[in-house]
Amino acid sequence: MNSRINKSLSGMEVGFQLPHLLAFGLLALGVAGGLIAGDRSASPDLTVHEWGTFTAIAGKNGQAVEWTPFSGSTDLPGFVEHLTDANFKTRLRGTIRMETPVLYFYSPRDASVSVSVAFSKGIITEWYPRPAHVEPVGIPSVQPAAGIPAGGMLFNAVLSQRQTNGSITWSHVAVSPDLIGEFPRENAANRYYAARETSSAPLCVNTSAGEQREKFLFYRGVSGASLPLSAEQTSEGKLVVKSLSEAEIPALILFERRGERIGYGFARGLTDETVLDPPELTGSVDALGGDLEEILVDQGLYPDEAHAMVETWRDSWFEEGSRLIYIVPRGFIDNVLPLTISPRPAQMVRVFVGRLEIVTPATARAVETATASNDQVTLSKYGRFLEPILQIVSEEHPATTLER
Repeated sequence: MNSRINKSLSGMEVGFQLPHLLAFGLLALGVAGGLIAGDRSASPDLTVHEWGTFTAIAGKNGQAVEWTPFSGSTDLPGFVEHLTDANFKTRLRGTIRMETPVLYFYSPRDASVSVSVAFSKGIITEWYPRPAHVEPVGIPSVQPAAGIPAGGMLFNAVLSQRQTNGSITWSHVAVSPDLIGEFPRENAANRYYAARETSSAPLCVNTSAGEQREKFLFYRGVSGASLPLSAEQTSEGKLVVKSLSEAEIPALILFERRGERIGYGFARGLTDETVLDPPELTGSVDALGGDLEEILVDQGLYPDEAHAMVETWRDSWFEEGSRLIYIVPRGFIDNVLPLTISPRPAQMVRVFVGRLEIVTPATARAVETATASNDQVTLSKYGRFLEPILQIVSEEHPATTLER
C-alpha cells in the first residue's frame, strides 16, 4: 500500500527547473508583483479532492436506460437540503444519478474560496451547506403534460431533453484548518457521516439560514447525459464492455451478490472493448473493499478519503444483484460536471466511481418469481432499481410480466 501512496503523492507534485538564476529572479519578481496587486487567480497552498458516484442501469443493448431514482425514502440526514417540490423529484427521470460528491479542502492557513459546479443535462437535487445559488431557480419545464403551461407542474421530467445545464454555487466558503466546533448530526446512523472521517480542513459557510459548518461541500443530482461505456450481456452469460470515451477507463470490477455469496473480477485499462466472465461467488466484501480502496488511492485520493468513500457506499455497492463498478475517466467528469474554484487550487483531484446495474437472467428470474408470489422481502432487496428491472423484464416477457 505504501508504494501506491507514494506513487500517487509524487504524481501530484509540481516542480520545475530554470537554467539561469536571472530567469528565476524575474519569475519571483513577477509572482511577488502579482501578489501585491491582489492576484487571486491561484492559491499555491490550496489542495482540493473530490469523490462521488455516477449510478445507472443498463438496458438490453448495454446502454444506460432512463429511470426514476427517487423511489423510496431518502438516505440523507434531515439537515441536508433538497429540491422543495417532492412531486417533481419523484417524477424526475434521467440516465445518471450523481450520488454524494463531496469536495474536501486542504490548506495550512485560513482561506476563502468560491465554488461552482455545472451538470450537463442535469439538475442539482440535494446539497449542504446551503449554496448562494442553484440553477434552475424553481421547477424547470422539460416535458409538461397536455394543458399544463410552461413553468407549471411537471408530470414527466425527462432530462435527456434538457438544453441547459443545472448548477450550484457557493460564493464564500471559509476553509478553516483550526476551526473547532460541532458538525450537525442526528441520532440515527447514516452513511453520510462516514465522509467526515478524513483529515480535510473544516468549512464554514454563512448562509441565509445562518452559519453552517461541515468537513466538505456536498451535493447530488440527476442527469440525462450518456455514460462513458456500455455493458451488454451475451447469450453465454458474459459481459461485453465497450468504452464510449476517448479516455482510458482505468479499472473495472464486475460484481455479483446472491444472498450471502459474492464474487467479483477485475479488468484494467479499457480503451476499446473487453469481455468479462461471470464471477465465481467465492469472494468476500472485506477483500473487495480493500482492493477498491487501493484503486482509489492509485487514482489520487488520500488513503483516509478512499476508506471514507468505500465505507459510505459499502452497503449499497455490494448489495444484492449484479453491477459493473468502474473508475470514471477524468476527462468525462470534467466535461459532464465542470468544476470551477476561485482562487484556483494548486492541486485538484476528482475521482468518481461508476455503478452500472446489470439485469442478469438470475436477477430477472428472482424479480419475476418474487413479483408473482408478492414476496416483498425479496423485492425490497432491489430497492429503487425495481422499476427499471421490471421494465426490462417486461420487454423479455411482456404478457406474463404485465399481468402481475
